[in-house]
Amino acid sequence: MDKIDLKILRCIQNDASLSISAIASKVSLSTSPCWNRIQRLEASGVIRKRVALLDSRALNVGVTAFVSVRTSNHNANWAESFSEAVQQFPEVVEFYRMSGDVDYLLRVVVPDIAAYDDFYKRLIEEVDLQDVSSSFAMEELKFTTALPLDYVSHTDNLPD
Repeated sequence: MDKIDLKILRCIQNDASLSISAIASKVSLSTSPCWNRIQRLEASGVIRKRVALLDSRALNVGVTAFVSVRTSNHNANWAESFSEAVQQFPEVVEFYRMSGDVDYLLRVVVPDIAAYDDFYKRLIEEVDLQDVSSSFAMEELKFTTALPLDYVSHTDNLPD
C-alpha cells in the first residue's frame, strides 16, 4: 500500500458515492489505474464494503444505549449461543467481547426508553446473563466511521 492508495481510502471513507473519475482526479491518477487500485483494495479486504450512513433521528432511533454485560458462563457453547442471540436483534448495531470487568459491550439504538425496556426484556429472555447494565448517551460529541490511516506501516518512508 502506498500514499496514493491511502489518498484513495481517504476519499472513499469520506464519500463512498464518489465516481471513479472523481476519485482519480482527487488522487492525480487517470481513471483506469485508479479503478485497478480500488479493485485491488477490495480484493485484498482493505475495503470491506461501501455503505450509506443514515440519520438515526430521521429514522426514529435517536436514543443510544451502551449495554455492559457480565456473565459467569465463559464456555464456548454459551458464548456462541449468546453471540447468535445478539445477532438477531436489529437494535444492536455494535457488539464486542471485552477485557476487564465487563465481558461484552453492545451499542443499541432505539426510539425511546420504553423501546429499550422492550429490547432488554427480550434479551434476558433469550440468554442467561449475570448482570446487565446500561448507560444512555446524552449527547453525541463525535461520530465517525472513518479509520485513522496514519498508522499504515508500509507508508512510513514514502515521499509525498
